[in-house]
Amino acid sequence: MTPFGNRIRELRARNDVTLTDMASALQLSSAYLSALEHGHRGRPSPGLVQQICGYFNLVWDEVDDIKRLAQLSHPKITVDTAGLEPEATELANLLSERIAGLSDDQLSRMLDIVRERPS
Repeated sequence: MTPFGNRIRELRARNDVTLTDMASALQLSSAYLSALEHGHRGRPSPGLVQQICGYFNLVWDEVDDIKRLAQLSHPKITVDTAGLEPEATELANLLSERIAGLSDDQLSRMLDIVRERPS
């Protein structure tokens, strides 16, 4: 599941909305919306993000958060380490190989490190 998909699922649960009802209201197939939530589809278009924000009557900060999550929710990414230190390439490759086996705690700690501002 992607960060965007997880947030949409939380919004649906909070508003007691079924996947089928939301898909119908947005004129999408339930299969597409489900695939989007589960990360089996690429990141959503800006137009769809706006439709979803309108559907849930989200306001400023929530809209900004949804847009940010949509940008961070491409399920199949490429990391270009050309021109970087060899350690960057090693890190990218190891992460690609081992990410599925990381615990929630390990993922959280790694996210904290990566989210730090560079010095």
